[in-house]
Amino acid sequence: MITSAFGLLDTSTLILLPHLRDPAVLPERPLISAITLAELSAGPLVATSEVERAARLAHLQQAEADFDPLPFDADAARAFGQVAASLRRSGRKASARAYDAMIAAIAIANELPLYTCNPDDFENIDGLMVIAVAHPDRPAMAG
Repeated sequence: MITSAFGLLDTSTLILLPHLRDPAVLPERPLISAITLAELSAGPLVATSEVERAARLAHLQQAEADFDPLPFDADAARAFGQVAASLRRSGRKASARAYDAMIAAIAIANELPLYTCNPDDFENIDGLMVIAVAHPDRPAMAG
């Protein structure tokens, strides 16, 4: 178990880090998963322009320099079953959001809260603590 000062960032939140309105909502010790690194690794390969490819490569290289990703290990594999069952019970398919489901499984296996700018992607997953981070491209919620 990792202490509460730690939290797992999903891929979109990691990409949006430089643009977040209130970085104070992030964990003191942010972590990423090997699944996020996999998503970032695919980005430059599927880019449709050189500018986009360069930006995606920069995200990948920054993540590799800043983080030692948590693996998708045996504990995460077992937690994935729980995530898939939760999604199925809520009428969603784990295969439709496979990367998100695997990231959620890593968070559960490591007893970490998941910080995301897209909390709806992680809705109704038993055992997952989701911490919503304000998306920089969406209007702020009225308090």
